[in-house]
Amino acid sequence: MNTNICICDLHTHSTFSDGTLTPTQLVKEAEKASLSSVALCDHNTIDGISEFLNAAQDSTVEAVPGVELTCVYGEKEVHIVGLFLKENTFKKLSNFLQTYKKLKEESNINLAEKLNLAGYKIDYGAIKKKADGAFVNRLHFANELLENGYVSSREEAFDTLLLPNGEFYIPAKRFDVFEAIEFLSSISAVAVMAHPFLNMSYDELLEFLPKAKEIGLQAIETNYSLFDKATTKLAQALAQKFSLLCSGGSDFHGDNKPDIKLGVGKGDLFVPQSYCDKLKEVKEKYYK
Repeated sequence: MNTNICICDLHTHSTFSDGTLTPTQLVKEAEKASLSSVALCDHNTIDGISEFLNAAQDSTVEAVPGVELTCVYGEKEVHIVGLFLKENTFKKLSNFLQTYKKLKEESNINLAEKLNLAGYKIDYGAIKKKADGAFVNRLHFANELLENGYVSSREEAFDTLLLPNGEFYIPAKRFDVFEAIEFLSSISAVAVMAHPFLNMSYDELLEFLPKAKEIGLQAIETNYSLFDKATTKLAQALAQKFSLLCSGGSDFHGDNKPDIKLGVGKGDLFVPQSYCDKLKEVKEKYYK
C-alpha cells in the first residue's frame, strides 16, 4: 500500500450524536470516497461503534473505533478524540460517559423548559423521538426551532437562542481535559486533541500541549476541514515541537454540515493514511 496516495478520515460523526448518516451508511460512503480508513468519533458516546465495526467487516475500509469527548481547560472548551478503542474497554468507557449523559439530559430538559416559558413552543419528547436513540444535543434543538419557524437557519439558532451561557442554554458540566486524556490512556486509547486552533490561540497551545503530553496526549489534528494551509503548517510545527503525532479529519456530519464532505472537507483536505498507520503503531507499541 502506498501511504502517500491512500487517504483516511479520522474524525467523523453518525446519527448516534449529531450526524445524519448511520454508522453503516458512513462505512459505505467511505468506500465510495475511496478512503483507506475512517474513524467514527461521536460526541460523548460509543453507542454506534458496534454497528460501525460490523458494517466494516467485509469492507475495503478500515474502521477505527473512536469517541470525541467534550472537555474544559480553564474557561475553554476543548475536544479530545480517543482513537483505536479496544472492545474489552467499551463497558468501562460507557460507565465513564454515563455521568456526562445524565448531566446533559438535565441540561436539555432545562433548555426545553426555558424556551417554552419564553414562548418557543417545542416538545422535548418529540425532539428525542426524532433523534431516534441518538444522544440529544443543541443541533437537535436547532433543527426543531428551524422546523417550527422560530429561526431562519441553524446558525441563527446557535448564535441566539442556543448561545452557551445565554438566556436559555446552560452547558452541562464537561470533563476536565486532563482527566479525559488520562482516562483514555488508561483504557489503551490514543488521545488526540481535536481542531486545536478552533479552541485556543498559539500561545495557549504552547502552555497546554506539554502538560497534556505529560498526561498522555499522543497527537493533535493538524489537518482539518476549517484549517487553511498556513494553519495546517503551524499545527504541524507544533506537533513536531512537542514530539506529538499528526492526525486529521473532516469532522463530517452529513447533511447537518453540508459544506463538509467525507475525506475532503471543503474540498482541499488531505489526510494521508500514514497518519493513521503511525497512530496505530503507537497503539500497538504502548497499549498492548
